[in-house]
Order: sequence, then structure tokens, then C-alpha cells
Amino acid sequence: MNQTRKQTPCQTAALHDFQQVVIDASRVKPVVVDFWADWCAPCHAIAPHLQRVMDEMADRACLVKVEVDEGENMKLAGRYKLRGFPTIMLFVDGEECAHFAGNRASHWIRDWLEQHLPH
Repeated sequence: MNQTRKQTPCQTAALHDFQQVVIDASRVKPVVVDFWADWCAPCHAIAPHLQRVMDEMADRACLVKVEVDEGENMKLAGRYKLRGFPTIMLFVDGEECAHFAGNRASHWIRDWLEQHLPH
């Protein structure tokens, strides 16, 4: 029997609403932020792996994507001292509690989240 997993919609955030969509929201439920750029091949490569894991863990955390290609959102890259893309950050209770950069497989992302999400 073929089981189809429902894809959890992710939100997007920008400089003007980052406080509300990420920081404030993480006080209710942990938020995983994917800082990415359109020109970044590893960003496109990790996207389906990250989405797959977030679909599995939708009851424990939500996904927010922030495109930092240009404009105001580049200020977020500076604020969080991002050195490479993609950078994935976990926010819990209004604070960044963990991050990693670069492409990773689904099992690695799942293990990382299990290690850092509140139980």
C-alpha cells in the first residue's frame, strides 16, 4: 500500500516580520529557520531533506524559510553572523539554541533536531 506523506506548508519570513514569525512564535513552538539563497546549489539540495524531516516532526517544530539573496534580508545574515549557506538555525523560547551550515541528509537533520529540540 502506497502511503503519501502530507507536506507541511512552511512559512517565509523577512526582516520586517522576523521578530513575529520566528522569535515570538518560538516561544510557543520551536522554529527551524532555513537561511538560503537562490544561487546556492547546496540550499536547493538540502530543501527536500529538510522538508521531509519537518513533515515528520510537524507536531514538534515549524519551518520558516528566509531568503537572504539581497536587500533588507541581508541584514539578518549579518545579525546572525552567517558565513555560508544554507544555514539552519533552531529557535526555542525566543533564542537561537543550535545551528549548522551546509547540505545534510535527512537522517542527519533528524538526529540533529532530536538532540536539540525540547522533550
